[in-house]
Amino acid sequence: MAAPVIILRATGRVARRQALSRGSRWVLLAASLVGVGVLAYLAYDTIDTGASRLTWDFLTSYPSRFAERAGLRSSIIGTVWVLGATIVLALPVAIGTAIWIEEFAPKNPLLTVVKLNLANLAGVPSIIYGILGLAVFVRFASLGPSILAGALTLAAMIIPMTVIAAQEAIRQVPQSLRDGSLALGATHWQTVRHHVLPQALPGIMTGIILAVSRAAGETAALIMLGAFTFIAWDNTNLFEDFTTVPIQIYNWTVRPRQQGFQVNASAAIIVLMAAVLTLNLIAAVIRERFRHE
Repeated sequence: MAAPVIILRATGRVARRQALSRGSRWVLLAASLVGVGVLAYLAYDTIDTGASRLTWDFLTSYPSRFAERAGLRSSIIGTVWVLGATIVLALPVAIGTAIWIEEFAPKNPLLTVVKLNLANLAGVPSIIYGILGLAVFVRFASLGPSILAGALTLAAMIIPMTVIAAQEAIRQVPQSLRDGSLALGATHWQTVRHHVLPQALPGIMTGIILAVSRAAGETAALIMLGAFTFIAWDNTNLFEDFTTVPIQIYNWTVRPRQQGFQVNASAAIIVLMAAVLTLNLIAAVIRERFRHE
């Protein structure tokens, strides 16, 4: 009689687990639908509010104290300068660090500490990087609230997450590929350069585009640096004061509603979302191209 009882109990436990699993799936589905629904409503409200303001004049006009004359020209140019400098500063350091950790670094306790610190730095709030940039780049290095100071701050912010993404991509390359290259007489660096990196490039591109998207929408860190909210000229070098699209959006959203700047903020949000989606689309195309080569 003991065996049937054990079988019934085991069957009951399996049934309970299956019921809990089905219930968890329904809860997860409901939570996802709520999140997507809220996001869809916010996107619709933003587009409905700001679409009428999206004109060529809005993109090519400087900021103004009159809502109907204000535009995004200086903030778009500032964003391009800051992101371009951030990419140039961050990507070589991040990818080089990931290659060193995965391919060349000795496996010792120091390497474990480095990996742990990278994981911790990837989760640090952006305003902390803003305080770091204010203390080190703006004041200590005497760069002031310049494009270069902003780019260095954003580079410090995105390097940890880019390193982690590149590490994971490099780690996914089969060891047999390395062994085959080394067996044919290639050096370790030749193996990494000609075999490991091309195979890891799709994953590295994913990490890069996520990091750049985060930098493109960053506001808190740049406000801590003292980035301007009103600039009526085009940036021409790395040592000028600057503003960006997120900072301009912030400036417009804190204005009194009756002044009409909320419409401008919604239009600027549409422009920023379109830019981020375009970056993600480009990254997806690049990933697919390298995946099929």
